[in-house]
Amino acid sequence: MKVIFALLFVIITPRLIAQDMSIQKTDLISTSKIFDLQFSPKEIDTLYSDVKDNLMNYKAMHQLSLNNNVPLSMWQTAILPNMILNKKQNPIQWKTTITELPTNNNDLAFYSIEQLAYLIQHKKISSLKLTQFFIERIKKWGDTLQCVISLQEDIAYEQAKKADEEMAAGKYRGLLHGIPYGLKDLFAIKGTKTTWGAAPYKNQVIDEDAFVYLQLKKAGAVLVAKFTLGALAMGDYWYGGRTKNPWNLNYGSSGSSAGSASATVAGLVPFAIGTETWGSIVSPSTTCGATGLRPTFGSVSRSGAMALSYSLDKVGPICRSVADAAIVFSYIHGTDGKDLSAVNLPFNYTPQKSIKQLKIAYAKNYFDKIKDTSRNEWKALEAFKKMGIQLIPVNFPDSGVYQFNIMDIVIGVECAAQFDDMTRNNIDDELTRQTKNDWPNQFRTARFIPAVEYVNAQRHRYLLMQKVNEVIQQFDAIICPSRGDGNQSAITNLTGHPVVCVPTGFDKKLNLPTGISFVGKLFDEATLLNIADAFQKATPWDEAHPNKFK
Repeated sequence: MKVIFALLFVIITPRLIAQDMSIQKTDLISTSKIFDLQFSPKEIDTLYSDVKDNLMNYKAMHQLSLNNNVPLSMWQTAILPNMILNKKQNPIQWKTTITELPTNNNDLAFYSIEQLAYLIQHKKISSLKLTQFFIERIKKWGDTLQCVISLQEDIAYEQAKKADEEMAAGKYRGLLHGIPYGLKDLFAIKGTKTTWGAAPYKNQVIDEDAFVYLQLKKAGAVLVAKFTLGALAMGDYWYGGRTKNPWNLNYGSSGSSAGSASATVAGLVPFAIGTETWGSIVSPSTTCGATGLRPTFGSVSRSGAMALSYSLDKVGPICRSVADAAIVFSYIHGTDGKDLSAVNLPFNYTPQKSIKQLKIAYAKNYFDKIKDTSRNEWKALEAFKKMGIQLIPVNFPDSGVYQFNIMDIVIGVECAAQFDDMTRNNIDDELTRQTKNDWPNQFRTARFIPAVEYVNAQRHRYLLMQKVNEVIQQFDAIICPSRGDGNQSAITNLTGHPVVCVPTGFDKKLNLPTGISFVGKLFDEATLLNIADAFQKATPWDEAHPNKFK
């Protein structure tokens, strides 16, 4: 019973009881009710001294500071028993897109990565000139969208000049060589501020280069800016304001990869990198009309990134098309060995591969909830039928396997642990947002989750991973609404399955973007992207750009 009370110290923190720090037996009786427990007077008498001993242990632990980058000794993995994984990386034969410079220079802002790569490789534009072009756009529109935390001109021009010099010498690194991009400002880069979007950290400098930054640097890509995120990776409110939706500046861009999605859709960069713990790539991508890839958990090392939840955090690209997302993912996937949840597995993508023989399902239980069959989610299914694809109705594993809110327990405890000092020392009072649903209150609430319940929630999660995988592995993709999708987002973030979300048009009321999501097999981003790419080639929505930024 001693372990059950591992978190009882929460009721006597300085925030709650300033005058009396001693534990009384009546405290244990009251607190046990919070944890759905009942003890007899004799049991209370027996455990009383042990609980006081535990408190002294906690106090000793609180004197030892933990940096955000110190991980758990327990590592989450998406790999399940008896999984057979291909470990051979085949060469990817990217297509050549013959391109000319546009008559209207602003149109360059919405060229694909393949188009920009062709222009650079064939000396129609230099990386330096392209970088200057996008930096000017960031200077013009960044404040309007409130999507930029820091413009990285020195790094950008240094990397662009190097790219031009290398290509002049005959060294071509591939499709990202010389291409500008932006990073969500929770990735550390030596010599730059890494603010995490939160006021207490707005002057923070971390002496580390994030894995994803090093991968893109190795590819020859050019970092031009670090973009906004909701404070500590929640929502679209950061210490400088609220990131705007490029389609309607009266609305936010959603979060937490708010700036990455907003800037990409507005043509301030060809692509950006985001992260997702629960919805932070899919939600802003859907809201802004971008294409977002949330890869399989562990597909990309998170070293050098702010840790929010070690068993849930993922890194992925936010782009304007599936083809671009495939290119970026091909360069960033893998690990440096510092993130022990990450693996080196191949990404064997075949551009424009036929999907005629693939098994594609749709989540009938979610679509049936959308009574208005004129909505864009239903039109997306019709697009597949017009392509000659017979979609298979399936009930996405939901209520039968997700029987209680595992996500709130897991994310609550892990996030609160990462920012323990913030709560304990009242630093959370400096955060801009202080509503019931913001981190300060969420971190405090998590203090009342017993260690036993967290551990058992993770055990139930393991069963969930197996049950859900049994269904998903029967198909090459399952199509789900990106909004109103029941528990799909929570479930697939817990199980680690990859998701690609793509735009499907605009809603009738607000004329804001809508989207659908493709859920795929573990570590099979290649097939998932093939299916989403086929959809985009059959529909015009990835080619829609907000007029204000053209």
